[in-house]
Amino acid sequence: MNITALLLLLISCSPGTDQEQVTEEQDGGPDNRPNVIFILSDDHRYDFMGFTGKVPFLETPGMDKMAREGVHFVNAFVTTSLCSPSRASILTGKFSHRHEVIDNQSPVPEGTVFFPSYLQEAGYQTAFFGKWHMGESSSQPRPGFDHWESFRGQGTYYKPLLNINGTEEQFADSAYISDLLTDHAIDWMNGRDQDKPFFLYLSHKGVHAEFLPAKRHEGEYASESPAYPPSMYPPDPADSARYNYRDVPDWVKNQRYSWHGVDYMYHGQIPFDEFYMRYTETLLGVDESIQDVLAYLEENGMLENTLVIYMGDNGFSFGEHGLIDKRQAYEESIRVPMLAYGGGELIRTDSILQMVQNIDIGPTVLELAGADIPEDMDGQSFLPLMRGEDIPWRERIYYEYFWERAFPQTPTVHAVRTDKYKFIRYYGIWDINELYDLENDPMEMHNLIRDPQYREVSEQLRNDIFDWLEETNGMYIPLKRDMGARFDHKYRGTY
Repeated sequence: MNITALLLLLISCSPGTDQEQVTEEQDGGPDNRPNVIFILSDDHRYDFMGFTGKVPFLETPGMDKMAREGVHFVNAFVTTSLCSPSRASILTGKFSHRHEVIDNQSPVPEGTVFFPSYLQEAGYQTAFFGKWHMGESSSQPRPGFDHWESFRGQGTYYKPLLNINGTEEQFADSAYISDLLTDHAIDWMNGRDQDKPFFLYLSHKGVHAEFLPAKRHEGEYASESPAYPPSMYPPDPADSARYNYRDVPDWVKNQRYSWHGVDYMYHGQIPFDEFYMRYTETLLGVDESIQDVLAYLEENGMLENTLVIYMGDNGFSFGEHGLIDKRQAYEESIRVPMLAYGGGELIRTDSILQMVQNIDIGPTVLELAGADIPEDMDGQSFLPLMRGEDIPWRERIYYEYFWERAFPQTPTVHAVRTDKYKFIRYYGIWDINELYDLENDPMEMHNLIRDPQYREVSEQLRNDIFDWLEETNGMYIPLKRDMGARFDHKYRGTY
């Protein structure tokens, strides 16, 4: 009898040992570490889900199921409310000023490592489906993924052109991008190596403007009406106590009549009500994608060992402060939906109130996989929170946005948010900063920056921002080569 056989015989005789598992490990059998599916949507704000009641007519049974039977992260935020910077923060676990993908045109710096590469090293199969949007002129495969399907830039809702593992494939007019990506992701799960754990990144184009719902959803909410936020229009002088419009920054007031303002949105190309309804209808395709993924896992008995995380890459304004889009540090811009479902005993069923951010995704997935978390990541794993453990957690989150030539109305922004207060500081313009008591003013309609009672709070939070920047090497603005007139053709007139 050889040594290996003798060891196996001895182990099999020991109490509490799973002979089958030992044999599988000895023979290179199945690796039962948990699978992870990360579903990312685009421009989905935190409260536009059926179960929140924010939009009474909106139905999202997939998201509702995840919230009801899984975990709802009530206070989830991004570090920069813009597509490329947020996606880079998800994949690197770092703030924008550290990974330096500070806008939608910035290339990924050489030497950048995305966390799926660490998963590959740990023996995971990895796959990416959908919108990448970092170095948007290319759809070529990126490091960290064994299987790759993507498109250039924003892509298209219909008739998409996909780069599949380095080869471009054109799909028919009837092919809707949310459906196509979901079908391909499920096909990949069917064909993968069943003996290895996997990480699947399903990155939707929906619900990015210009919103185009699936044909089956067109007109679904045509008879409905949006609820206009109370800060959408300047108050009547007799009602100024309701909305302190005097202390709204001038740049916000001026942006009302612009590409990202309600008075001339997209230069008058679409009315607000139609814009709102198209958004909600386009969101239905994303929710059906979630339903399809969950149904596949249930039908194949995979839910106990597969954790599904759903998240938006940034929020979106629908009239608050007279704005649409994102970029600013107001709640509807920096807060995102985040849900977790499945995983068996890996997670509890509950709502989590602690503030989590996009930089926490990488550390969480790595811990779940049993891989080391790099020390240079700014985020931290929220896996203990999902398990219901009482651990020390951050008491504030930080936010940054860097001025873009293509959208010059929004200045460089730094902000800090606690459970009670938010302080917003603007750089490069002569304008008023902002302080809000979020407990008593969740719609951010009463800027307290001039109130002497809050001077100490303002100073403390301002110092917190600079302490954070100094500690994370953020006391500079990463400058990128000017792309110049490439953008003038579309946005001329917004300067």
